[in-house]
Amino acid sequence: MKAYVFPGQGAQFIGMGKDLFESSARAKELFNRANEILGFDITEIMFNGTDEQLKETKVTQPAIFLHSVILADLLGEEFKPTMVAGHSLGEISALVASKSMNFEDGLKLVSKRALAMQKACEAQPSTMAAIIGLEDKQIEDVCASIDGVVVAANYNCPGQLVISGSIAAIDEACEKLTEIGARRALKLPVGGAFHSPLMEPARAELAEAIASTEFKTPICPIYQNVTANGVTDPEAIKENLIAQLTAPVKWTQTMQQMIADGCDSVVEVGPGKVLQGLFKKIDRTFATESAVYSV
Repeated sequence: MKAYVFPGQGAQFIGMGKDLFESSARAKELFNRANEILGFDITEIMFNGTDEQLKETKVTQPAIFLHSVILADLLGEEFKPTMVAGHSLGEISALVASKSMNFEDGLKLVSKRALAMQKACEAQPSTMAAIIGLEDKQIEDVCASIDGVVVAANYNCPGQLVISGSIAAIDEACEKLTEIGARRALKLPVGGAFHSPLMEPARAELAEAIASTEFKTPICPIYQNVTANGVTDPEAIKENLIAQLTAPVKWTQTMQQMIADGCDSVVEVGPGKVLQGLFKKIDRTFATESAVYSV
């Protein structure tokens, strides 16, 4: 059973999507429509901008979404998933690709999500850190022992968990986790504490937008970050998507569940190969590939 997975923030690079724009009239149409919906020329930044411009959350998130969903669209008949999933932002890409919502609504949600998250980050300085080489339970216990906001945010693969919270609490957690044997406790160059209680203002803002967006039954189950289980009910999909901003991304559990449910190969749709690498951490022999559009 083949699964299609969609990357999140961090996979961006200058030039992303340019090959699609130049080789497909359909891609050009969708990119141009995106410029109109967003009210700025995102294609110019994606194709010819600077790393600094592309790193801005309000640009990064729509850019990755566009690269992913346009590529999925161009696959046409070849795009036949038995299951889909997306890492954080990638969940919205997966929902559009699996026909749970349309392109325009998906892009508007991504843009609102990015702006709401950026606003929450500016309201309270916060950060994230990658912890390598400890059991999840050890990291969770240390986070729980700290007086301040610090939580497990991204369960990326066994032995790799990202924590999220206030700067002081993250610093204290990194120190304690290093003391108990973490191979690395590395603060990440991100704008704030994604997937933590500090994103509550953004969650509340996004909840309204999600509630007023039409969701349909997807063409296959979507394994959502909040539950790590396959979901097809539109109302459940909405609830999980709203919860996602303040809840952890259970990517390790998602991969394990997809494999348990019969997934034997994965196609990554969008920039980079991060998700393929995470599946390989679960099983080195697992079949992975990048989606490719050929004219």
